[in-house]
Amino acid sequence: MADGGAVRRVEAGPANHWAPGSRILWRYRENAGKRFHIARPVTVVRDDDELLAVWLAPGTECVKPVLADGTSVHVEPLESRYTKPRTVQRDRWFGTGVLKLARPGEPWSVWLFWDPGWQFKSWYVNLEEPLVRWAGGVDSEDHFLDISVYPDHSWHWRDEDEFAQAQRDGLVDEELAERVREAGRAAVEVIRAWGPPFSEGWQHWRPDSSWDVPLLPEDWDRTPAHVSS
Repeated sequence: MADGGAVRRVEAGPANHWAPGSRILWRYRENAGKRFHIARPVTVVRDDDELLAVWLAPGTECVKPVLADGTSVHVEPLESRYTKPRTVQRDRWFGTGVLKLARPGEPWSVWLFWDPGWQFKSWYVNLEEPLVRWAGGVDSEDHFLDISVYPDHSWHWRDEDEFAQAQRDGLVDEELAERVREAGRAAVEVIRAWGPPFSEGWQHWRPDSSWDVPLLPEDWDRTPAHVSS
């Protein structure tokens, strides 16, 4: 593509939708803060009134949180993981790519993971604030608690320990914790009923071979001029 993979700065279309192949940012704010600490350039697969689907390609340059000394947050003991000073650093999304699916207003997104050779591995329900759209992409805040879902329809909770620690450290108050639990229960009902998107065959989807890997813009943390739900 002529733009060399850069995230496009154009507004969404007349219906506030991006065309397939558009490049946008999928970002997360830090918990209990206003700064962005996760930014991932992605390619739009589908965007309409029912669903936003995007592709995070292998090798994409992203922004992720790390401790102030550069240590990965995941190797820090849970008891101090959320209280030690943090910064952000650029890194690459290694391994296979991820297909992310989000319905407007829903407090979770569903991510699809594959093993090498396009062997489907699992769905991942990421509990989060409903996505907020702006001209350059979508923003949210992660809520720690997640659900893994497998092809045999089995499922299990993930990161319950992180969710509990976030509450102890004041990143999630009682009201938010209950909203997250309620969202998790609603997601489990969808899984048990094997509703969308699990029933829609997205595990058979493949990216367009002509797509380049989007580039991470220098102003990845810019404040949106306007936002919409």
